[in-house]
Amino acid sequence: MMTNKIFIVDDDSDVCEALSAVFRSAGYSTEAFTDGRSFVRFARRQTPACVLLDICMPGPSGLEILKQLDARTYPAPILIVSGLDDVLSVVQAMRNGAFDYIEKRLDCDAILARVIDAMDTWTNPRPREEPFSSSVSAFPGYHELTHREREVLSHIAAAATNKQTGKTLGISSRTVEVHRSRIMQKLGARNSVDLMRIIMNNGHMAVSTRASYETALRQQQKGN
Repeated sequence: MMTNKIFIVDDDSDVCEALSAVFRSAGYSTEAFTDGRSFVRFARRQTPACVLLDICMPGPSGLEILKQLDARTYPAPILIVSGLDDVLSVVQAMRNGAFDYIEKRLDCDAILARVIDAMDTWTNPRPREEPFSSSVSAFPGYHELTHREREVLSHIAAAATNKQTGKTLGISSRTVEVHRSRIMQKLGARNSVDLMRIIMNNGHMAVSTRASYETALRQQQKGN
């Protein structure tokens, strides 16, 4: 196993070059891929310390690559990278085995720190439940949420829109926005994607949340 090598997968060669420079300066070696198919073939033969995988790739997308590699059983953490603030993509990526989700707009030091933390966590595994467990467990900040905020949180975790959440809970979209803002403040999330990372990395999603997620996904696929 190449414990010091990081695989970088992005169809933008400039991004590959920039990220490679960041990790090489920190003492890591890198292997860059601008094509998903060639990466999958290579990744099945050699195992890196970590994979940075762009979610928006021509040919097989990042989500498709997660499935092709069976990311849940792949012997290294795979971190999805995206320039989009796309909550639904976060849910899908984590459900398909992504270890974490990184936004491209983060600065180099922040990306490096997140990758190092992922590799350290992978080397010294902590107990992790399935993203959709049969019960809701508490995580840091959870007990500070009101009952209504927990209800709203379950719909946020399911990638439901404010309108969808409000309709289900019988409250206005504006009220949902207020609850969302308070939830993010209590949990220390900077944005919706960051909030999803907090929820899903702790593995705390209820069965009811899974049903809500499936509903939201079907609605998005229909163009709603």
